[in-house]
Amino acid sequence: MAEAQDRTLRDVAIGKTATVRRLKGEGALKRHIMDMGITKGTSVFVRKVAPLGDPIEVTVRGYELSLRKSEAESILVG
Repeated sequence: MAEAQDRTLRDVAIGKTATVRRLKGEGALKRHIMDMGITKGTSVFVRKVAPLGDPIEVTVRGYELSLRKSEAESILVG
C-alpha cells in the first residue's frame, strides 16, 4: 500500500527541491548514487530535465550533477 504513494526524484517538478528519504536497489547503481553524495536526508534541487526525460540535471550539496532516468527512479523523495 505504501508503494503506491512512493515518489521518486523523477516525479519532482523542475525548479523544486526534494529531500531524499531512501535509495531503492542494490549493487553498482546504489553505490554510484551514493558516490555522488546523494544519501538519506540530502536536499536535491531539480534544475533541468531533457525533453525525453534523460538526463535530469540536479544540484546536490552545491554540485551540479546529471542523473539518468534509471538513477532518478531509484531515489525516493519526501
